[in-house]
Amino acid sequence: MTTVKKHTTFGEQLRQLREATGMTLRVVATNIEIDPSLLAKIERNERRATRQLIKNISDFFKVNEKELLEEFLSDQIAYKIIDEEADLNILKVAEEKVAYIKTLRNE
Repeated sequence: MTTVKKHTTFGEQLRQLREATGMTLRVVATNIEIDPSLLAKIERNERRATRQLIKNISDFFKVNEKELLEEFLSDQIAYKIIDEEADLNILKVAEEKVAYIKTLRNE
């Protein structure tokens, strides 16, 4: 199983996977069941992938789905922090809230 390179955007990782295999946008798009123009936009970070699309990409390229999902979600968090002009301390607060909410769900 191939792993993805960390600390690049999800779109950049997707492009690297595609280019490493020498496949065109059209070939990959057909195999992961989306339009080639949408794939190009995802690679350029102009659009975001869906959960199902991440699974399709993982299956097609034989990469770890959990790693892809982590990179995808970390992109979402990073963009949100940038868009809100928030301090990175927000990550610590979020981490604490995740732990708290998990305890609520286990009650």
